[in-house]
Amino acid sequence: MMLGNLSVKEIESRAGVELPADLIDYMEPRRQQKANGVKAGEWHCFDMPFTLVCGDDEVAQEIYKHLGPLSSEFDNPMQIAVSA
Repeated sequence: MMLGNLSVKEIESRAGVELPADLIDYMEPRRQQKANGVKAGEWHCFDMPFTLVCGDDEVAQEIYKHLGPLSSEFDNPMQIAVSA
């Protein structure tokens, strides 16, 4: 069972890091509010477990490109997954 619907600002707070402005600009218009069936080009972030689900590889890779270098600074580890 997965719970939560985190915004970009809530992701920053949960992770304990400040995300780069260009990543925020990329993510904000692509947030999918509905947890089920994350669509291509969109993402949804769960609080429990702390997982960012992307609707396709392109979104996952773009987000990971920015988060990867910050991963050692995260207070709470976050997973990135791609919806099937």
